[in-house]
Amino acid sequence: MDGFGGSQIAGSAVARPPRLPFRDRRAAGRELAGRLGRWADEPGLLILGLPRGGVPVAGEVARLLGAPLDVFVVRKLGVPGHEELALGAIASGGVRVLNEEVLDTFGVSALDLDAITQRALREVEAREAAYRQDVPALPPAGRAAVLVDDGLATGASMRAAIAALRMAEPRLVVVAVPVAPAEVCRHLRGEADAVVCAATPNPFSAVGLWYEDFTPVLADEVRDVLRRSRELGRPR
Repeated sequence: MDGFGGSQIAGSAVARPPRLPFRDRRAAGRELAGRLGRWADEPGLLILGLPRGGVPVAGEVARLLGAPLDVFVVRKLGVPGHEELALGAIASGGVRVLNEEVLDTFGVSALDLDAITQRALREVEAREAAYRQDVPALPPAGRAAVLVDDGLATGASMRAAIAALRMAEPRLVVVAVPVAPAEVCRHLRGEADAVVCAATPNPFSAVGLWYEDFTPVLADEVRDVLRRSRELGRPR
């Protein structure tokens, strides 16, 4: 079946489908913000953009919901010799999640795991420093956290982000993306408290097909979005 369905997968009403393709990531963020209104008054609402492409989307969401914005960096931990296979992930704040089944299957030693983790942690910290420029992170603990990306294909990175964010003990985890396959959104529903996918076109193919402008986001743009959000003086 072909379609451009929009879905708010949170046990509530289905919103009208957006007009596709989105003009750019900021336009997609404005569309997404309109579907997140039910969380606008959540105490301690925090918008977390997944760099790099998710940050311009998250910036518009944060602006329109009047919430603070931060980045949430996630780095996959690959199996030695099979780096495309994830044995876990490490994220902002040094939070690590592991797939015990993969660890057991491939016999990854504690020494190898520590070396893989330390390399990935250094990369996460370097990226965070480059994006935040010495501005402290906003702690998710006890808050309603909305994880935003510019779209999902397989959902693997978002699943890692959810698992890592859970370790930081937010009160609520909401996943919000402008476009994704319907099946991916359904699967994520079992891992997040709510999932909002503005559009679930079928066939899907690739995230970039649903944007007129899908220019790669540079680190400078991430820094600029974060700076402008801070200048709005959102409560932290």
